[in-house]
Amino acid sequence: MTASFSGKLVIASRESRLAMWQAENVRTRLLELYPQSTVVILGMTTRGDQILDRTLSKVGGKGLFVKELEVAMQNGEADFAVHSLKDVPMELPEGFELGAILEREDPRDAFVSNDYAGLEALPAGAIVGTSSLRRQALIAARFPHLVIAPLRGNLDTRLGKLDRGEYAAIILAAAGLKRLGMASRIRSFIEPEHSLPAPGQGAMAIEIPAGRDDLRTLLAPLNHTDTERAVRAERTLSKTFGGSCQIPLAAFATVENSTMRLRAMVATPDGTRIAQAEVHGPADQPEALGHKIAEALHAQDATAILAVCQSES
Repeated sequence: MTASFSGKLVIASRESRLAMWQAENVRTRLLELYPQSTVVILGMTTRGDQILDRTLSKVGGKGLFVKELEVAMQNGEADFAVHSLKDVPMELPEGFELGAILEREDPRDAFVSNDYAGLEALPAGAIVGTSSLRRQALIAARFPHLVIAPLRGNLDTRLGKLDRGEYAAIILAAAGLKRLGMASRIRSFIEPEHSLPAPGQGAMAIEIPAGRDDLRTLLAPLNHTDTERAVRAERTLSKTFGGSCQIPLAAFATVENSTMRLRAMVATPDGTRIAQAEVHGPADQPEALGHKIAEALHAQDATAILAVCQSES
């Protein structure tokens, strides 16, 4: 497919405001590349959007956010789907693959509160909302006097719960707030040194049916090489530990010139046991670096930490 492509493309997307923004962003970019084409968005509600009273780790994991979109592709109702990469399972179902990884937005966690400037300012017993076991473990390790409570729902739902006083603060991905023009809600950023991001955090992914070389060619201009390599390293590490949201796991890679820096962490949910590692290597060998850092974590008894996580899940 070239700039003369004039066919119709259908993007499958969750119907949350952030998901629709992401799909619209891809639609706009495709229309700029292929002005004679027609690109429409098929909004859908997923199981992950419907189940809000339990944590993801208790109800089936990240696949709950993508299954309905994959069914739409299987049935020919959509050509491809746009996701937040951190919501995409580490192992895609047979018949699907990632067609492009877009340039990463801010990967950091954001502290959001109406009354406090940062985690350090919260008093003992203050309730902090998060949907992430990773964030839970990292907050508990640094601030054991805080109460960490589950927080589910789309971005607007989570902010609404904060504004109603259900939480003293909530922790969100900075990327989503920035994409929706809500950066003013961020009271402070939590730097990776204190809250290492989840694999793929801040990146958008396009999922396609396997073997669709025509779509891969069409989407190639949207693929950002450095981001793709970074998240391949992060997801490789996650796969070696099971790729589950039931594990407090972080992985974050950055690329400078031809060198990649990869940091990772695995912890118990209460933050009392944490293994951390960092490796450097060629940016064009992301999977090798992912395996290398996994070995470094295992050398710190990550297996025992994982056993605790599995016993509590």
